[in-house]
Amino acid sequence: MRVSACKTDKIVKKGELIFDEGDTLNGIYCIKNGVCKLSKLSANGKNQIVKLVVKGDIMGHRSLIGEESANLSAVALSDMEVCFIPKEEIMNDLQKNINFSMNMLEQFALDLKDSDNIIVNMAQKSVKHRMAEALLYINDNFGTDQDDMLNLVLSREDYANIVGTATESAIRVLSEFKKDGLIHMEGKRIKLLDQARLKRIE
Repeated sequence: MRVSACKTDKIVKKGELIFDEGDTLNGIYCIKNGVCKLSKLSANGKNQIVKLVVKGDIMGHRSLIGEESANLSAVALSDMEVCFIPKEEIMNDLQKNINFSMNMLEQFALDLKDSDNIIVNMAQKSVKHRMAEALLYINDNFGTDQDDMLNLVLSREDYANIVGTATESAIRVLSEFKKDGLIHMEGKRIKLLDQARLKRIE
C-alpha cells in the first residue's frame, strides 16, 4: 500500500497506554511486533477485554472511519513496535484504492464477528468454559516457551477481563484447573497439562 511510506514507528513498553477510551484518534495503529489488549470500561467500573491485538493487526480504524472518539482503550501486554498512519493518508487511500477499501471492510466484518461471539459466549457459556477457551486460544495463538509455559503472561485480572468475570472468580477457576491437573502454575506463568480435557469443559 502507498500508505506504507507515510508512517511513524514507535516503541511501546509493556503496560503503556497507546490510546484511551474517549480519545480522539488522528490515524490508525499497525502492530509490527508485540501484543496489545483492547478493552472497554463497563458502567460498574469493570474492564472487559474485547480483543488481543497481535502482529499484523490494526487498531483505531473504527473510530477513525466513524469520526467518533475511541470506543476502546489499548494497553501493551508486552514491549511493542507499532507504526502510526495519519488520518489524511488513510482517507485518501480509502477514496482512491479499491483494494485498500475492501481490506478495511473485511476488518470491520471481523470486528463485528468478534463482538457477536463475545455476546454469545457471555450469555451461554460458563466461566469455566470461557476460561478454558481463553487458555487454549492463548496457547494456539502465542505458543509456549522452552518450559512449555504460555508465552503470553497475563495477570489474574487480565484473565478475568478476558473471560468477563470478577478477579476472584478467575483465581478460583484457575485454582480448580490446577487441582484437577489441567494446568500447572508458577506465579503468573501457566502450562497447559491436558488440552483435551480443557476442550471438553462445559
